[in-house]
Amino acid sequence: MSETIIRIEALTKDYGQSRGIFDLNLELKQGECFGYVGTNGSGKTTTIRSIMGFIRPNEGRVFVKDKDAWHDSTELKKYVAYVPGEIAFPPFKTGLDFLKKQAEYLGIRDLSYMSQLIKLFHLDPTANLARMSKGMKQKTALVAALMADREILILDEPTTGLDPLMREVFIDLINSEKKRGKTIFISGHIFEEVEELCDRTAFIKDGRIIDVVDMEELFENHKSTFHIGFNDGSEELELTLNRSEYGSLFTRLQGRDVRYISEESYTLEDYFSEAYKRGERI
Repeated sequence: MSETIIRIEALTKDYGQSRGIFDLNLELKQGECFGYVGTNGSGKTTTIRSIMGFIRPNEGRVFVKDKDAWHDSTELKKYVAYVPGEIAFPPFKTGLDFLKKQAEYLGIRDLSYMSQLIKLFHLDPTANLARMSKGMKQKTALVAALMADREILILDEPTTGLDPLMREVFIDLINSEKKRGKTIFISGHIFEEVEELCDRTAFIKDGRIIDVVDMEELFENHKSTFHIGFNDGSEELELTLNRSEYGSLFTRLQGRDVRYISEESYTLEDYFSEAYKRGERI
């Protein structure tokens, strides 16, 4: 069994009027990429701020590497890199000024990885920090967090404002970080990203966890529907199959003059919609 890196125990932060998070229990293992999905206002950011030790819970505790997130929050910054959901920079003139000051704060003397990330995200660090677009600010925040090369990444909707090309760059980078054994907690609203990155995903509704799914098991246990047309005038074929049956489908099609094949795949968004309607608490 992998070591537990983040442990959330009966965590509650109650803001009143049913706002906040209530009795959350989660564990993240070393090297795991864990997705966290919910609608706006469901409690994603409150959970992340609790993990970071920014807010004190009413009940329960959060442990990161067996250290209490609230009481040992300063110590945890040695292990954790963080991208907030709402980005607000201090009053530096350029992005480069900010990044250099951030590197100084983090004790980073070798700026080669920072330079590598700047090139990777096509970031112009000489741009005026206050006048940057949302996408440029997001890329600056990603570089500021990732350049420290911490073993734990806490990312709150990290691709907000990025164009599709930069989202692909981000996905490739995070997959590389996974291969290096980093533990990643990522909240998001783009289901395709969560599908590509995450080993497990939790769904939160009205401040409560309603389900946690293993991504590999989810797609192994659900079926896809294939629509197949032929050039010989035969009637369109429709088949609903488990993933394990895909190979037999293409064996059956050998020698047939296939005009098209389309697939309706079961997605994480489909599962989320079903779980959200049920609203059942695990």
